[in-house]
Amino acid sequence: MNLLDHLSKSQMIWRRQLWCGRVTRIHGLRHLLCRFRSEEGASLVEFALTSLVFFFLLFAVFDFGHLFFVEMDVQNALQEAARYGSTGNHLPDPKNAGQSLSRVTSIINTLENDAFGVNISNIQVSSLNGGSGSAGGPGDMMTVSTTVSMTMMTPLIAQLFPNGQLTYVASVTIMNEPFPSSQTN
Repeated sequence: MNLLDHLSKSQMIWRRQLWCGRVTRIHGLRHLLCRFRSEEGASLVEFALTSLVFFFLLFAVFDFGHLFFVEMDVQNALQEAARYGSTGNHLPDPKNAGQSLSRVTSIINTLENDAFGVNISNIQVSSLNGGSGSAGGPGDMMTVSTTVSMTMMTPLIAQLFPNGQLTYVASVTIMNEPFPSSQTN
């Protein structure tokens, strides 16, 4: 065998091996792409499932954070109204200049003004000695209570509560300060 024949055969063998190598590489890439596509689909399904749980938890955090904020706001407004009522003071009547509102109405107005943006209903003022509807006299124990209905912001979270609302009662009891008995009403 001469050198030329050997070189031509080796080139042919070399070319065949190169071509077979390319086929093997292409087949390997196809297999890799098919494998990647199946993992991509699984990843998409996993992402869809975990994102639902993530968004549910995110909205739950917002709703319950808002709920706790409203509860603290109402409790603060109740404390302010009870503190105002315990001093025996009266708010001026906005409709009649020079006159004052009753003490119970002053307490209710103070509560409504301090609980900004909250749906407050059924406000009750009572005292130990005066009963329901009375703020009591000096040294008497006065209770201010209210019912709050809060609508949940997220429909998904709202389904967990009856009518999509959380209703609760908050109250404060305080002892009246010594003030002139003429300021009792």
